[in-house]
Amino acid sequence: MKDYNPRGLTPQQVAESRQRHGDNVITPPKDDSAWKLFIDKFRDPIIQVLLFAAVLSLAIAFVEKNFTESIGIICAIILATCVGFWFEWDAMRRFRRLNQVNDDIPVKVVRDGAVCEVPRRDVVVGDVVCIESGETVPADGELVEAVSLSINESTLTGEPSVDKTTDEAHFDAEATYPSNVAMRGTTVVDGYGRMVVTAVGDRTEAGRVTEQSTIESDEQTPLNRQLTRLSRLIGKLGIGLSCAIFCVMLGKALFAGHLLEGDWLQISQHVLHIFMISVAIIVMAVPEGLPMSITLSLAMSMRRMLKTHNLVRKMHACETMGAVTVICTDKTGTLTQNKMHVDELVCYDELPEQAFDELIALNSTAFLDAGGKIIGNPTEGALLEWMRSRGVSYEQLREGAKIIDRLTFSTERKYMATIIESGLSGRRILCVKGAPEIVRSMSLPDGRDEEVQTRLLAFQNRAMRTLGIAWRECTEEDALQAVEAGGLRFAAVAAISDPVREDVPAAVARCLGAGIAIKIVTGDTPATAREIARQIGLWNDAVDGEHNHMTGTEFAAMSDEELLERVGELKIMSRARPLDKQRLVRLLQQRGEVVAVTGDGTNDAPALNFANVGLSMGSGTSVAKDASDITLLDDSFASIATAVMWGRSLYRNIQRFVLFQLTINFAAIVICFVGAIFGTDMPLTVVQILWVNIIMDTFAAMAMASLPPNPEVMRDRPRPRNEFIITPAMARTLFTCGGVMVVVLLGMLFYWSFGSGEMTVRELTLFFSTFVFMQFWNMFNAKGFETRHSVFKDWHDCREFFLILLVIAVGQVLIVEFGGAVFRTVPLSWGEWAAVIGSTSLIAIGGEVVRTLGRRRRAR
Repeated sequence: MKDYNPRGLTPQQVAESRQRHGDNVITPPKDDSAWKLFIDKFRDPIIQVLLFAAVLSLAIAFVEKNFTESIGIICAIILATCVGFWFEWDAMRRFRRLNQVNDDIPVKVVRDGAVCEVPRRDVVVGDVVCIESGETVPADGELVEAVSLSINESTLTGEPSVDKTTDEAHFDAEATYPSNVAMRGTTVVDGYGRMVVTAVGDRTEAGRVTEQSTIESDEQTPLNRQLTRLSRLIGKLGIGLSCAIFCVMLGKALFAGHLLEGDWLQISQHVLHIFMISVAIIVMAVPEGLPMSITLSLAMSMRRMLKTHNLVRKMHACETMGAVTVICTDKTGTLTQNKMHVDELVCYDELPEQAFDELIALNSTAFLDAGGKIIGNPTEGALLEWMRSRGVSYEQLREGAKIIDRLTFSTERKYMATIIESGLSGRRILCVKGAPEIVRSMSLPDGRDEEVQTRLLAFQNRAMRTLGIAWRECTEEDALQAVEAGGLRFAAVAAISDPVREDVPAAVARCLGAGIAIKIVTGDTPATAREIARQIGLWNDAVDGEHNHMTGTEFAAMSDEELLERVGELKIMSRARPLDKQRLVRLLQQRGEVVAVTGDGTNDAPALNFANVGLSMGSGTSVAKDASDITLLDDSFASIATAVMWGRSLYRNIQRFVLFQLTINFAAIVICFVGAIFGTDMPLTVVQILWVNIIMDTFAAMAMASLPPNPEVMRDRPRPRNEFIITPAMARTLFTCGGVMVVVLLGMLFYWSFGSGEMTVRELTLFFSTFVFMQFWNMFNAKGFETRHSVFKDWHDCREFFLILLVIAVGQVLIVEFGGAVFRTVPLSWGEWAAVIGSTSLIAIGGEVVRTLGRRRRAR
């Protein structure tokens, strides 16, 4: 036991300790300012490419006096950044702590020989602090007195009740924290004690955990990695094509256009014209609608995921969930209900049921509040809940009986005893409950030793806590004397557990089926952790062994190099300390895994912060929520599987938009390239191009973002970490559809241009309508990308998508029929509309035929 002065510190010693060790205040995490949050939006690689394109476009605009393209790009930048900023700022406001940490809570300390109350912030190292049931431990300290002391350490280890003692003979060698130590932020469940403070503020275990939860991780999100690669590819292709066009057009001007025959001013103007056309290719290559599409998709997913109990704080977390390959989950409160429950009660005595209920009701210090919440020891509360579930009122039984004497539970005794005067029979009865082996040793022989031992072993193998219950009539008034006299009648064994949530096994199976590994990281015992893993379908005794399980002590003793070989097959880490989970996350990320972490306690905050996606529980601590990206409002693991489905579907929708827009960009660039070589201008006016851009950007982004999540994505394996956003299948579709558009549109262009010399307004209107309806039908190909069914299936779930398509079609018809001189169009006949719509629909019909044949080929 620690040497200390029972009279506590003097005022001078308090001042010296505060000067040396500081106040008992944990430095709160800083919220990002609105300005920093807004600037962060411009770190998006595609936004940076757009900014470069905007500068080039403005340079051209000042020369040509046409700012349409520049305004379009700048609007796209503003829209994408502002929408993203607003949704994240709104989410941050939701996540502001509902209850600020109160450091003015009064704490009882001994100073100068007297017990006094001081604010928690004024507790210093060396203070003697008195703690009792219901109070929160104000700082880290070593116990010097512990009477029936039980502490809820779930915020640090996940264990709801840990017995504490100052007797070294009864220390738990497997405990996460020493049996004579109390930690800041934990709660006294039962008993009382005194401790000498050893650490305050940021130097406490809770302080160190909070500090780790605020360190910024440099891990890039999977989507950002993909967009960085895409922006580099677009940049290289744009510059390459620009240089190629410049060289081809300059060569044509030199050898076929008599460029050198003019004066220097004419030559300069011609070269500048060629340069501006080539620079325009770079601008055209940039998909300016992509950031808006991604932002819209993420923002809409944030709102929709809220309906499935996923409150998203950081937008990119929506998509990152779809890339997750490993989920590190705690046990208590996530996989289990965090609520002790009587699983089974086996009676070995013929005591009447009402009399047996009286034994339980009176030999307990726990209560149930009006809402059924346990106040006091969780194990005792579970017995009261068991009574209430059978319609028995423990309150009435307590009112009718009288307590003569009580011996509270202690780690040393391992039992609790109460002498009562029964309200049912009027007899004086000794009630005892505690560790079954201790209670059995006090009981009369009943010839059931082997039967009871077999039953106890079965319960313990299922990681259940067991309580033995015994009684006898007595005359003693002292509970200790009555117990020492022995002669008890062994009445029953209660098996108590924290049951697995009903929806967890199915959710775990869903994640495992989706190729996601699950690892349980808990402060609980190895046996309990294995049993929970077995119940949820993660652990198979026939296959799994010691190589799949590790304790926190073993984990801490191994080097990173050794662990990198072990963590891949690890399924359970028991007796884990807070920073073990963070280290595990880092090691998994070094192996190339995308890691999601669940947690509800302060102990989980560092790992939540460093994970690719941190998932906190709605009932968790404010520190855990601050460190997380998503909060599960229903505390359910099933919501994690739902979030994965949303993430994968979201990434697929982003791919669809990329496919749609790059197909159009590809066709436009090729037409511009060929037209520049052969001297034909793009037959679209500025206003028509603006309408096309609205379709390509705003409407297409809204359409793809509106597509609902598809449960079929959970049948796929997680996408490879380094897989490019443009897959080979996308590239084939892009070049096939884009090639068809190029052939058709160039064919129309050359047929009319070279056939009659100059295109009429009707021909230009037909060309414009054909170009728009090719985009219209190509949306079906984008929607059908990587689906296992027809693009027209489940149309009622995609009402927004088809509504947007209807707006595009109706808008195009109205523009052509009534646009007149503004849009440079003339009305078309019914036959011409039928020809345009019918012929362009072949691009969607052909795509559907190809996809159907592909599905049948894969099904064989």
